Amino acid sequence: MMTAARSSDSGLVGPGELDRYPYAEAPVPDRVGAPAWDGGEPELGRVGRRATGSRGRGLHGQLVQQLGQMIVSGDLGADRPLVPEEIGQRFEVSRTVVRESLRVLEAKGLVSARPNVGTRVRPVSDWNLLDPDIIEWRAFGPQRDDQRRELSELRWTIEPLAARLAAGHGREEVQQRLSDMVEIMSHAMAQGDALTFSRADAEFHALLIQIAGNRMLEHLSGIVSAALQVSGGPVTGCDRPNETSLALHARIVDALGAGDGTAAETAMRQLLTVHPEVERVVPAPREH
Repeated sequence: MMTAARSSDSGLVGPGELDRYPYAEAPVPDRVGAPAWDGGEPELGRVGRRATGSRGRGLHGQLVQQLGQMIVSGDLGADRPLVPEEIGQRFEVSRTVVRESLRVLEAKGLVSARPNVGTRVRPVSDWNLLDPDIIEWRAFGPQRDDQRRELSELRWTIEPLAARLAAGHGREEVQQRLSDMVEIMSHAMAQGDALTFSRADAEFHALLIQIAGNRMLEHLSGIVSAALQVSGGPVTGCDRPNETSLALHARIVDALGAGDGTAAETAMRQLLTVHPEVERVVPAPREH
């Protein structure tokens, strides 16, 4: 069974310590540029336990999670070497598990493996920042504020355009489903049921982008939708049950029914800036 890294003083950690880091072992003195496995913030250890436990990962997935978090958090900086033998010893996993885990991280753009150079951490500019795992690691790590802001900006870009496009592609059954979601949200808000409200809200936005008729937007929407669930809390007005956001959802439905793309886009922009803190994150467009 995979455990956390060995400590040079006390040997293996005790039961229940899986997925915790920082690691107590001192850096290897005779290896120049070796990864610094010690140090780091206690919060990162909590992140590791939360994410890994929630997904029921095996050894391979746990190692991907651990190394990915350490890279994204900055514990393993750009151009740092990742030596498979060291990783295997510290995490007590086989060479096969290490090799496959590094391949996954390479596919995400986090590391690169080259002959005569070995495996090294790549700079942020090379990461696949739309990868769901990287979004999660950033959302629960030290970069959580940047991740929230960037997700808000991406959502601000995608959803108003989708609302405009949807006005020209709406179907009667979809329009009715959108109206049903608004009704469910209204009932949930009256009952103080935030969970039902959020589920209906998520379906509302998913349906809206599906009828926009742009598959690339739909693909990005799926990434953003999943990412908002781990973004550390509500980001926009429609994440919080209130009369204003409910009215704006209804206004979008009315605009779609009338085929008014401009009104649908305007209502969506207003929906995404219901709260003052969101306006600071995503400023309104300039008037020309």
